[in-house]
Amino acid sequence: MPSRTREAIRVAVLADSDTRWKWGALTARRITATSAEPTGFVLRGRATPTARQLAETGVSADAPREVTGVEFLRAVRDAEARGEGYDVLVLALVGGTVRAVLQGLADLGLARRPVIVTGYVGVVYEKLTDGLLLRHGADVVLANSRHDAERFRAVYEGVGAGAGSVVEAALPFLGGAPYAPAAGRDTLVFAAQPSVPATRAERAHVLRRLIGHARLHPGREVLLKLRSKPGEHTTHLEEFPFQKLVRELDPPDNFRLVYGHMGEVLDRTDLLVTVSSTAALEALHRRIPTAPDAILRKMAGIPLGLARAALDHVRELAKDRTDRETGLPWPDDHRVQETVAGLEAEFLAARSAVYATLERQWDALDDRVERAADERVETALARYHAFRTARHVVQTLFDLVGGASVYRKKSPMDRWLRDANTMNQHAVAQSSILQLTGNVLLGGRSTSPFF
Repeated sequence: MPSRTREAIRVAVLADSDTRWKWGALTARRITATSAEPTGFVLRGRATPTARQLAETGVSADAPREVTGVEFLRAVRDAEARGEGYDVLVLALVGGTVRAVLQGLADLGLARRPVIVTGYVGVVYEKLTDGLLLRHGADVVLANSRHDAERFRAVYEGVGAGAGSVVEAALPFLGGAPYAPAAGRDTLVFAAQPSVPATRAERAHVLRRLIGHARLHPGREVLLKLRSKPGEHTTHLEEFPFQKLVRELDPPDNFRLVYGHMGEVLDRTDLLVTVSSTAALEALHRRIPTAPDAILRKMAGIPLGLARAALDHVRELAKDRTDRETGLPWPDDHRVQETVAGLEAEFLAARSAVYATLERQWDALDDRVERAADERVETALARYHAFRTARHVVQTLFDLVGGASVYRKKSPMDRWLRDANTMNQHAVAQSSILQLTGNVLLGGRSTSPFF
């Protein structure tokens, strides 16, 4: 590779949404360590951002050029032919598209291949292995925390792939002034997502709760922060825009829908409630009072609901079931009695822990009280315990029912056991939660954005 000065580094960014453009452009600036603008490209597709959405990211004065994947590859090839080849390509894309571009770049056979950088925009909580394997082949895969870097390396090493590409780096858009209360200002912001919640009823419920809160607190400004206007594209489809649903309601004057740069909205925020992991990270970095795990609070209800259904099913089944070897009806069988009662006790303890810790967290947020270390990790521990307990409950009941459990047409137990094992693969149910929370309980510093 020809030698270049630091100021002469040429960087191109290919992004497929407004959020990823923000991440990619800021990442490119950190690589060059200059104020020079990277050459920007946005991929034409379902999530192609509008000029307004790009401007609201606030990261570049120059609008990126809209291209197809083939047009981007041609631009890279033509730049090299002119003697202006790129030194670095930042691929701010979903995993499958990263893989396609990596293959396309390999097929170009460039004499001087640029360094390829990719990564994730925010918190990685699903499809970890799939996403990382699709990104393998990039020279640098950025991890947003030490925890993520360890997880990424473990995935690559687990399949015999090189893990040298994994580089730990903080998210580039974390910045802004630390939170400072202002006299006479009292602003609550709910940062929405296009697809969460998903149904019309759920989104209408969120609106009614926000509007009801605004009516209860006329001196408080309640803002619903939206990413897009009706008709604009986002990373996820928005089937029921809040802008249309609010027309059916009668909000008070202190409730408003707002758009714009997230950092500017946070400048006047006193409490952030969100289902957006990136918005939560931005607010937490600035120490703005935040309910960062709003997206996670309901998660414990899934395993708890599964365990409750399994217990109810087996208790109903027991009414007419007899042990074939002893001839004892199940209601009179000490083994069945002890098993069901023990599992009910475990379920009640897990459920109570979830409700109690969430109630304490709610009270602290409502009172804007700084929480001690034990209090900050207890919700995560209760959530982890709920997932693990639910799997134990379903597995034990599956074994109690025995062979009948495997017949799908007669019993839901086989499906429920598979569901229990699947949901326990989520990041919130992994044993790493114990290491992360244990570190905090023993005086360490949290490396998780959620506690």
